[in-house]
Amino acid sequence: MIYEFPENNDIKIYPISDLHIGAKECMLETWKSFVRQLKKEQNSYITIQGDMMNNGIKSSVTNIYEETMTPMEQKKWLADQLSDIKDKILCVVPGNHENRSKKEVDDHPLYDVCCKLDIEDRYRENAAFIVVRIGDKDGSGTRNPTYTMCVIHGFGGGIYTGASVNRNERFGTVIDNLDILIVGHAHKVVLTKPEKIVIDIQNKKVSYKPFNLVQATAWTKYGGYTLRKQMLPGSHALQEIILRGNRKSVRVAME
Repeated sequence: MIYEFPENNDIKIYPISDLHIGAKECMLETWKSFVRQLKKEQNSYITIQGDMMNNGIKSSVTNIYEETMTPMEQKKWLADQLSDIKDKILCVVPGNHENRSKKEVDDHPLYDVCCKLDIEDRYRENAAFIVVRIGDKDGSGTRNPTYTMCVIHGFGGGIYTGASVNRNERFGTVIDNLDILIVGHAHKVVLTKPEKIVIDIQNKKVSYKPFNLVQATAWTKYGGYTLRKQMLPGSHALQEIILRGNRKSVRVAME
């Protein structure tokens, strides 16, 4: 997906995942407050990388009798929440909780939400690759700056933060020209900036290409399934990815 912004304004992106609508631990009021604030912000956008719905079904580890909404109610609620900010959504990628239905009955609940919002063209089943171009063309016909992102839910367990960091940094190094890797799933807020070694045969030199790893925050309180499994608690800390409009520079901050 390619997005072009003609004005040289900074672009802010919030990575959103792991809302887990339907779980008792879901931070609904915190989420609603964020949506109200996002509506007011200019040049602010979001990526969605899965587990927006808890989607408890009979075969899942989730106790369906503890859910606050049925899977159908979760889809309706999410579509309603996103309706006023749908123009700010850059991409939508499902997580393992949505993929439960895909495996069982070939149902794609996040895709259904996208269809309801008429943004199914922004849905990607596995990962979304995004190019953001800011500013008008100069005399050479190029655009500057240009940013590249990969948005994916993530995979695998691991009680310690380091396990998820190692897995995600390793994956990021296989993507050439990557500026930002956005991942969810782990419920562990992490910002790192690893580098990839680049061998430039034409210019006969070795250089280093860094990329930003952003493990998105979860919107759940500690308890329930995570407590029973003795998983480590993680804080909710909303992250902001700032893409500079007048020169190429990425700044990632969190609360």
